[in-house]
Amino acid sequence: MSVLTVGLSHRSAPVALLERAAVSGDALGKLLRDVFQAEPVAGTFVVSTCNRVEIYAEVDKFHAGLSGISDLLARHSGIPLTELTPHLYVHYEDRAVQHLLAVASGLDSMVVGETQILGQVRQALALAREQGTLGRVLDDLGALALRAAKRAHAETGIDRAGANLVSVGVGLAAARLRPDSPAAGQPLAGLSVLVVGAGSMSSLAVATANRLGAASIVIANRTARRADRLAASVAGATAGLADLPAALAAADLVISCTGADGAVITTGMARDALALRAAGAAAGPLVLLDLALPRDVEPAVGELPGVTVLGLDALEAAGHAAAAAQAEDVAAVRAIVAEEFAARVSARHAARVAPTVVALRAKAAEVVAAELNRLGGRLGSLDEHSRAEIARAMHRVADKLLHAPTVRVKELAGSPGGDSYETALRVLFDLDQQAVDAVTRADAALALGPAREGTP
Repeated sequence: MSVLTVGLSHRSAPVALLERAAVSGDALGKLLRDVFQAEPVAGTFVVSTCNRVEIYAEVDKFHAGLSGISDLLARHSGIPLTELTPHLYVHYEDRAVQHLLAVASGLDSMVVGETQILGQVRQALALAREQGTLGRVLDDLGALALRAAKRAHAETGIDRAGANLVSVGVGLAAARLRPDSPAAGQPLAGLSVLVVGAGSMSSLAVATANRLGAASIVIANRTARRADRLAASVAGATAGLADLPAALAAADLVISCTGADGAVITTGMARDALALRAAGAAAGPLVLLDLALPRDVEPAVGELPGVTVLGLDALEAAGHAAAAAQAEDVAAVRAIVAEEFAARVSARHAARVAPTVVALRAKAAEVVAAELNRLGGRLGSLDEHSRAEIARAMHRVADKLLHAPTVRVKELAGSPGGDSYETALRVLFDLDQQAVDAVTRADAALALGPAREGTP
């Protein structure tokens, strides 16, 4: 079985296509189950965020796995495969592992080093585990990716500026709202902020607006209870989605990040808000920061006078600039990713020669047992304590003699020609190939675990 990654992101596809490919909620669960039921797939999880959709799968056939997963992604997104394929990237085996480690560590994010992706990968793994699609190999790989990401944030300054899509977007918005006199450290001081939505991204938006000095914060959400709880955390206010025109009219900055399938802020709604602003509800420009995928704000809203709409595409250039300023930290994170990957490769090679090592130790134990049995009749009236001491001594001698060759064969397994060292061990100690194969089969059965429902 090998790990296969099929996906598209802000690096390979335009925002408009990502918008159509995004999967969440029940649709994400359905995609997970359908991929898991594909013939060559033994396990899967899906990372779906505002700037990427990636399917990770454990497959026994590369071409069949790629074809099946690509077809399912096209079917679930409603995008014809011919249109989707040019924007897909594929990683296999070691490249797939390296890619996941880089993604979880924030190296592949639109805003390099942002911490949200770590939580999103963790949620993707949790959902797959809940749906029963994860499997042991991908579970272990996910744990490796999370460990690498935690090290990246703990051991480097990759996130020292607290950069994420929200903070970068707010910075761009503040520059539009105050082009001549930006407020250092408190760019939203004196400004009114409306946050549409009450999910995890909205929570981050509320916290960021509060930290950057917003004079007032209003949360508009379909579910009042979640909006009330979020507003209480910053002494803010709430509004219903039916009251959005009035809430828009009173705001300087609108941050929208819902999970809605269609537009939440329409052109007609924005026109009504501008009419209210003209009547005295608010003055000055209005900036809408749309962090949702699919987009919450209709594109035509940005064409209205005095209105600026900043979408994910506007944040990409800012993210590149931030990455250039973090070159040293990025290099440090890459080193951590390479170290964690090398450790995995080393462990995998050691596991490959483990059956030979187990068979060797089993043969040594058999030799010791045979010699003890042969000596049994010659030891006469020797007491049990003495017999036990002799047995322990013989086992210690065998263990000490085997320690160096077994440790070295594991170390050398990953070097060029590593297979020859394992072969030499089998030949030198005249190991029975059937005994080695029996250990291998037992390990494989343990790794596979219970059979999938509907399979033998």
